[in-house]
Amino acid sequence: MSFITSFCCRSSAVSWLPASLLFVGNIYAGSRALSRLDIPFFFTLQNSSHVVTYFITTALHREKHKTHQLKTISMGLMLLSAVNLPLWDPQVDRSAYLWAVCHLLCAGAYKAFEFHKSSNLSDCEQYCINCLFSVLVLALAAHPTGDLTGALEFPSLYSGVFHCGCGASALLGFLLLLVTVKLKRGLSSEHVGIWIFISKVTAMSLSPLVFTVNINTSSFVCVLMGLVGEALLVFSDRDSQLG
Repeated sequence: MSFITSFCCRSSAVSWLPASLLFVGNIYAGSRALSRLDIPFFFTLQNSSHVVTYFITTALHREKHKTHQLKTISMGLMLLSAVNLPLWDPQVDRSAYLWAVCHLLCAGAYKAFEFHKSSNLSDCEQYCINCLFSVLVLALAAHPTGDLTGALEFPSLYSGVFHCGCGASALLGFLLLLVTVKLKRGLSSEHVGIWIFISKVTAMSLSPLVFTVNINTSSFVCVLMGLVGEALLVFSDRDSQLG
């Protein structure tokens, strides 16, 4: 019996590796983008990952997918805000936006994989596999003789800053996972979405107090448009559950 359980867990872990690869792309591209973008702009672009997830799930399950008008409007607003933001950014950084696009593509594909992939793994087990896989990939890429070191500008494997950053990221990510799991167990998905939305709005509002944020009227409208789109997405998910 223990052999069968071990084999099933091993099989589930192997089947989860594509998601782990997307997780690595998600965290690395997101870190590169966030290091060069203001937090309100980063969240506005990150919201477009919902659009990527929506398109993937619609393409894979077209016959089972029901389109709600409110959800379509929310997707349109989030996509429109993300597309127009680089045009109105007062100090646009092309490299930062390129990394942001890679981040939202990986994040959206990861959500679609997580939602439709039947797995016997718990959230904590999935996160542990993601962390182990990311440490392996990033450590190999950060090695001084690695081919990816120069291409992706990884820091040296022996950099203390690199080690501290990885450790802090893993610790904070695990704590965030525990909070998310606790929220999912104690609250409905609707309320979880509301709390995530509130946390993003709070982070955007407080970011100018900690960092220098260069924003003009046009880019501010793009940020607001993205927030409105995410708010409509939360309400559309609630309506679909009630329906």
